[in-house]
Amino acid sequence: MAVHTPTPAATLVLFRERAGALPEVLMVERAKAMVFAGGALVFPGGRVDPGDRALALELGGEPIDTAGRIAAIRETLEEVGLPIGLVPSPDAASLARLRDALHDGVAFGAVLDSAGIRLDLSLLTPFARWLPAHAHMRIFDTLFYLARLPADAPLPQVDATENVRLFWSSAQAVLDDADAGHVTIIFPTRRNLERLARFVSFDDAIEDAARHPIRPVTPWIEHRDGADHLCIPDDLGYPVTAELLTSTVRG
Repeated sequence: MAVHTPTPAATLVLFRERAGALPEVLMVERAKAMVFAGGALVFPGGRVDPGDRALALELGGEPIDTAGRIAAIRETLEEVGLPIGLVPSPDAASLARLRDALHDGVAFGAVLDSAGIRLDLSLLTPFARWLPAHAHMRIFDTLFYLARLPADAPLPQVDATENVRLFWSSAQAVLDDADAGHVTIIFPTRRNLERLARFVSFDDAIEDAARHPIRPVTPWIEHRDGADHLCIPDDLGYPVTAELLTSTVRG
Protein backbone atom coordinates (compact mmCIF):
# COMPACT_ATOMS: atom_id res chain seq x y z
CA MET A 1 0.00 0.00 0.00
CA ALA A 2 1.34 3.40 -0.93
CA VAL A 3 2.23 5.75 1.91
CA HIS A 4 1.42 9.40 1.33
CA THR A 5 3.02 12.22 3.29
CA PRO A 6 0.31 14.72 4.29
CA THR A 7 0.55 18.18 2.74
CA PRO A 8 0.01 21.03 5.25
CA ALA A 9 -2.96 23.19 4.26
CA ALA A 10 -5.28 25.82 5.68
CA THR A 11 -8.78 26.99 4.93
CA LEU A 12 -10.89 29.95 6.00
CA VAL A 13 -14.55 29.76 6.97
CA LEU A 14 -15.59 33.34 6.36
CA PHE A 15 -18.82 34.56 8.00
CA ARG A 16 -21.08 37.30 6.67
CA GLU A 17 -23.79 38.52 9.04
CA ARG A 18 -26.89 40.48 8.08
CA ALA A 19 -29.70 41.74 10.28
CA GLY A 20 -32.62 39.36 10.57
CA ALA A 21 -30.94 36.49 8.71
CA LEU A 22 -28.83 33.48 9.50
CA PRO A 23 -25.10 33.98 9.01
CA GLU A 24 -23.72 33.04 5.62
CA VAL A 25 -20.39 31.46 4.73
CA LEU A 26 -18.39 31.95 1.57
CA MET A 27 -18.18 28.90 -0.70
CA VAL A 28 -16.13 28.40 -3.84
CA GLU A 29 -16.64 25.80 -6.53
CA ARG A 30 -13.51 23.99 -7.60
CA ALA A 31 -12.78 23.64 -11.30
CA LYS A 32 -13.71 20.17 -12.52
CA ALA A 33 -10.18 19.64 -13.84
CA MET A 34 -8.62 19.94 -10.37
CA VAL A 35 -7.16 16.69 -9.06
CA PHE A 36 -8.38 17.32 -5.51
CA ALA A 37 -12.13 17.90 -5.02
CA GLY A 38 -12.69 18.75 -8.69
CA GLY A 39 -16.15 20.24 -9.16
CA ALA A 40 -16.89 20.30 -5.42
CA LEU A 41 -17.82 23.20 -3.16
CA VAL A 42 -15.19 24.07 -0.56
CA PHE A 43 -14.14 26.95 1.66
CA PRO A 44 -11.33 29.20 0.37
CA GLY A 45 -7.95 27.70 1.15
CA GLY A 46 -4.99 25.71 -0.03
CA ARG A 47 -1.59 24.36 0.86
CA VAL A 48 0.83 26.04 3.25
CA ASP A 49 3.80 27.03 1.11
CA PRO A 50 7.45 27.58 2.11
CA GLY A 51 6.96 31.35 2.10
CA ASP A 52 4.18 31.03 4.67
CA ARG A 53 6.45 29.00 6.94
CA ALA A 54 9.31 31.47 6.54
CA LEU A 55 7.03 34.40 7.39
CA ALA A 56 5.68 32.47 10.38
CA LEU A 57 9.18 32.18 11.81
CA GLU A 58 9.58 35.96 11.51
CA LEU A 59 6.24 36.68 13.20
CA GLY A 60 6.63 34.17 16.02
CA GLY A 61 4.05 32.13 17.83
CA GLU A 62 3.44 28.41 17.41
CA PRO A 63 4.97 27.76 13.96
CA ILE A 64 2.34 25.40 12.55
CA ASP A 65 -0.58 27.55 13.67
CA THR A 66 1.04 30.82 12.57
CA ALA A 67 1.88 29.38 9.14
CA GLY A 68 -1.68 28.08 8.87
CA ARG A 69 -3.18 31.48 9.61
CA ILE A 70 -0.86 33.12 7.07
CA ALA A 71 -1.76 30.55 4.42
CA ALA A 72 -5.49 30.95 5.07
CA ILE A 73 -5.22 34.73 4.66
CA ARG A 74 -3.04 34.45 1.55
CA GLU A 75 -5.20 31.83 -0.13
CA THR A 76 -8.35 33.84 0.55
CA LEU A 77 -6.72 36.88 -1.02
CA GLU A 78 -5.57 34.86 -4.04
CA GLU A 79 -8.79 32.91 -4.59
CA VAL A 80 -11.53 35.43 -3.85
CA GLY A 81 -9.79 38.80 -3.52
CA LEU A 82 -10.83 39.48 0.08
CA PRO A 83 -8.31 41.22 2.39
CA ILE A 84 -8.83 39.38 5.67
CA GLY A 85 -6.38 40.27 8.43
CA LEU A 86 -4.55 42.94 6.41
CA VAL A 87 -3.73 46.17 8.27
CA PRO A 88 -4.33 48.76 6.99
CA SER A 89 -6.99 47.36 4.70
CA PRO A 90 -5.90 48.09 1.11
CA ASP A 91 -7.99 50.14 -1.31
CA ALA A 92 -9.25 48.58 -4.54
CA ALA A 93 -6.17 49.45 -6.59
CA SER A 94 -3.74 48.22 -3.94
CA LEU A 95 -5.78 45.06 -3.46
CA ALA A 96 -5.60 44.30 -7.17
CA ARG A 97 -1.82 44.78 -7.15
CA LEU A 98 -1.43 42.49 -4.14
CA ARG A 99 -3.49 39.77 -5.76
CA ASP A 100 -1.67 40.08 -9.08
CA ALA A 101 1.70 39.81 -7.35
CA LEU A 102 0.63 36.65 -5.54
CA HIS A 103 -0.64 35.15 -8.78
CA ASP A 104 2.78 35.96 -10.30
CA GLY A 105 4.47 33.93 -7.58
CA VAL A 106 5.86 36.74 -5.42
CA ALA A 107 6.33 35.66 -1.80
CA PHE A 108 3.56 36.86 0.51
CA GLY A 109 5.99 38.52 2.91
CA ALA A 110 7.54 40.54 0.09
CA VAL A 111 4.10 41.50 -1.21
CA LEU A 112 3.09 42.80 2.21
CA ASP A 113 6.36 44.67 2.77
CA SER A 114 6.13 46.45 -0.58
CA ALA A 115 2.62 47.65 0.27
CA GLY A 116 3.39 48.65 3.86
CA ILE A 117 0.83 46.16 5.19
CA ARG A 118 1.06 43.95 8.25
CA LEU A 119 -0.95 40.90 9.27
CA ASP A 120 -3.36 40.77 12.20
CA LEU A 121 -3.50 37.03 12.78
CA SER A 122 -5.73 37.47 15.84
CA LEU A 123 -8.70 38.00 13.51
CA LEU A 124 -8.65 34.25 12.76
CA THR A 125 -9.95 31.72 15.28
CA PRO A 126 -8.89 28.05 15.10
CA PHE A 127 -11.91 25.82 14.46
CA ALA A 128 -10.77 22.35 13.42
CA ARG A 129 -8.00 20.23 11.97
CA TRP A 130 -8.67 17.45 9.48
CA LEU A 131 -6.15 14.78 8.52
CA PRO A 132 -7.66 12.01 6.39
CA ALA A 133 -5.70 8.80 5.93
CA HIS A 134 -6.98 7.39 2.64
CA ALA A 135 -4.70 5.13 0.62
CA HIS A 136 -3.79 6.06 -2.96
CA MET A 137 -5.10 9.60 -2.57
CA ARG A 138 -3.58 13.03 -2.04
CA ILE A 139 -3.74 13.76 1.68
CA PHE A 140 -3.98 17.21 3.23
CA ASP A 141 -3.43 18.07 6.89
CA THR A 142 -5.81 21.01 6.95
CA LEU A 143 -6.27 23.67 9.61
CA PHE A 144 -9.70 25.34 9.58
CA TYR A 145 -10.07 28.92 10.81
CA LEU A 146 -13.07 31.19 11.39
CA ALA A 147 -13.13 34.88 10.49
CA ARG A 148 -15.74 37.60 10.20
CA LEU A 149 -16.14 39.53 6.94
CA PRO A 150 -15.10 43.16 7.60
CA ALA A 151 -17.88 45.70 7.20
CA ASP A 152 -15.91 47.56 4.51
CA ALA A 153 -14.83 44.48 2.57
CA PRO A 154 -15.11 44.60 -1.23
CA LEU A 155 -17.15 42.10 -3.18
CA PRO A 156 -15.36 38.78 -3.57
CA GLN A 157 -14.10 37.90 -7.05
CA VAL A 158 -13.46 34.35 -8.22
CA ASP A 159 -9.98 33.67 -9.62
CA ALA A 160 -11.42 31.67 -12.57
CA THR A 161 -8.50 29.23 -12.50
CA GLU A 162 -8.65 26.75 -9.63
CA ASN A 163 -12.15 27.97 -8.77
CA VAL A 164 -14.96 28.81 -11.18
CA ARG A 165 -17.74 30.13 -8.94
CA LEU A 166 -18.27 31.66 -5.54
CA PHE A 167 -21.32 32.58 -3.49
CA TRP A 168 -22.56 33.37 0.01
CA SER A 169 -25.00 30.94 1.57
CA SER A 170 -26.20 29.67 4.89
CA ALA A 171 -24.54 26.38 5.77
CA GLN A 172 -27.87 24.60 5.81
CA ALA A 173 -28.76 25.80 2.32
CA VAL A 174 -25.53 24.30 0.96
CA LEU A 175 -26.35 21.00 2.67
CA ASP A 176 -29.86 21.07 1.22
CA ASP A 177 -28.51 21.67 -2.28
CA ALA A 178 -26.06 18.81 -1.88
CA ASP A 179 -28.82 16.47 -0.66
CA ALA A 180 -30.90 17.46 -3.69
CA GLY A 181 -28.01 16.60 -6.00
CA HIS A 182 -27.47 20.16 -7.19
CA VAL A 183 -23.92 20.50 -5.84
CA THR A 184 -21.11 18.24 -4.62
CA ILE A 185 -19.46 18.45 -1.21
CA ILE A 186 -16.74 16.15 0.08
CA PHE A 187 -16.91 14.41 3.45
CA PRO A 188 -14.94 16.98 5.55
CA THR A 189 -16.87 19.89 4.03
CA ARG A 190 -20.19 18.20 4.80
CA ARG A 191 -19.26 17.52 8.41
CA ASN A 192 -18.10 21.11 8.91
CA LEU A 193 -21.21 22.56 7.24
CA GLU A 194 -23.37 20.46 9.57
CA ARG A 195 -21.50 21.92 12.52
CA LEU A 196 -21.70 25.46 11.14
CA ALA A 197 -25.43 25.12 10.46
CA ARG A 198 -26.10 25.10 14.22
CA PHE A 199 -24.73 28.61 14.73
CA VAL A 200 -27.00 31.65 14.71
CA SER A 201 -24.12 34.15 14.77
CA PHE A 202 -20.38 34.45 14.35
CA ASP A 203 -20.01 34.84 18.12
CA ASP A 204 -21.90 31.57 18.55
CA ALA A 205 -19.35 29.86 16.31
CA ILE A 206 -16.45 31.36 18.27
CA GLU A 207 -17.92 30.14 21.56
CA ASP A 208 -18.38 26.65 20.12
CA ALA A 209 -14.79 26.57 18.91
CA ALA A 210 -13.60 27.45 22.42
CA ARG A 211 -15.62 24.59 23.92
CA HIS A 212 -14.04 21.84 21.83
CA PRO A 213 -10.46 20.63 21.55
CA ILE A 214 -8.70 20.88 18.24
CA ARG A 215 -6.95 17.68 17.32
CA PRO A 216 -6.59 15.96 13.96
CA VAL A 217 -9.83 14.43 12.69
CA THR A 218 -8.86 11.23 10.91
CA PRO A 219 -11.98 9.41 9.65
CA TRP A 220 -12.05 5.63 9.88
CA ILE A 221 -14.26 2.91 8.43
CA GLU A 222 -16.42 0.97 10.90
CA HIS A 223 -19.07 -1.68 10.34
CA ARG A 224 -22.31 -0.53 11.98
CA ASP A 225 -25.84 -1.87 11.62
CA GLY A 226 -24.84 -4.19 8.82
CA ALA A 227 -23.02 -1.64 6.68
CA ASP A 228 -19.68 0.16 6.51
CA HIS A 229 -19.69 3.75 7.76
CA LEU A 230 -17.06 6.48 7.58
CA CYS A 231 -16.76 7.76 11.15
CA ILE A 232 -15.19 10.62 13.10
CA PRO A 233 -14.80 11.22 16.87
CA ASP A 234 -17.91 12.26 18.79
CA ASP A 235 -16.29 14.80 21.15
CA LEU A 236 -15.16 17.49 18.70
CA GLY A 237 -18.41 19.38 18.19
CA TYR A 238 -19.77 17.63 15.11
CA PRO A 239 -23.49 16.74 15.23
CA VAL A 240 -23.10 13.94 12.66
CA THR A 241 -20.21 11.56 13.25
CA ALA A 242 -20.90 8.69 10.83
CA GLU A 243 -22.07 8.37 7.24
CA LEU A 244 -22.68 5.33 5.08
CA LEU A 245 -19.49 4.67 3.16
CA THR A 246 -21.46 4.18 -0.04
CA SER A 247 -22.78 7.76 0.15
CA THR A 248 -19.56 9.58 0.98
CA VAL A 249 -17.65 11.82 -1.41
CA ARG A 250 -14.03 11.68 -0.32
CA GLY A 251 -12.29 14.03 -2.75
